[in-house]
Amino acid sequence: MSESTSAGTASTSSGNAEDNARKVQQYKDNLINRAEILITKEFPERILRLNALLETPKFSERSFTDVHQELNIPVPEPIALDGPDGDEIAAKRARLNSNSTDVSTGTKVHALPSGRVECNKQISELVFIVKPIIRTLVEDSNLLKMWISFMIPKIEDGNNFGVSIQEDTLAEIQSVETEAAAFFDQISRYFVSRAKVVSKVAKYPHIEDYRRAVAELDEKEFLSLWLVLSEVRNRYCSLHDIVIKNMEKLKKPRSSNAESLY
Repeated sequence: MSESTSAGTASTSSGNAEDNARKVQQYKDNLINRAEILITKEFPERILRLNALLETPKFSERSFTDVHQELNIPVPEPIALDGPDGDEIAAKRARLNSNSTDVSTGTKVHALPSGRVECNKQISELVFIVKPIIRTLVEDSNLLKMWISFMIPKIEDGNNFGVSIQEDTLAEIQSVETEAAAFFDQISRYFVSRAKVVSKVAKYPHIEDYRRAVAELDEKEFLSLWLVLSEVRNRYCSLHDIVIKNMEKLKKPRSSNAESLY
């Protein structure tokens, strides 16, 4: 390879590196601007919007019975053991039970009038409202986390009070992000738990406790969704409060060493 070719390759690599560094710095600058707008303008709007949502009839002063839903699982006629064949049927059932690990097979439902058991429509509507709000909180927390990370100066001895404020605020934001992500798991667990109880209703349709358990699960999830919405509102309030109060130290943790920021 000639010297001119080597020099050209080195020049191209240097140019690419500079271009990449410029793009990364542009990304950081855009993120910092976006985060500051988020805190000063959009967080108050989100808080007011969530307050208004919590006051709507879907969440405010709503009776638990409003979220009850009739199950599409009939109660079949019990198998009669009276008559000339009663003893034979009872003996056959006893033999079947003795060979089964589940000795309480019940009278199972083999067909449903409309074909399936629907999800609770009222709860599903609330989930449809709440999930995008949770996702927004996760995304906002992630943005703030990166914003503060970019403003942390390089490690130096002394004058670290502002840095400690940054680290404490960063830990709070990370906690909010983790908690918000856990709300999604809570919603999915509800549907799994409800499906298991509904399957019990289909297997033991004569046991009223299983039907009541479905209603109790729906009530619990309604309360949980209200609580999640309230917690999201509260987390926006706490993040807005802690950042606004410490904005100066977050942006300039070492006022005498501003050139050290990266």
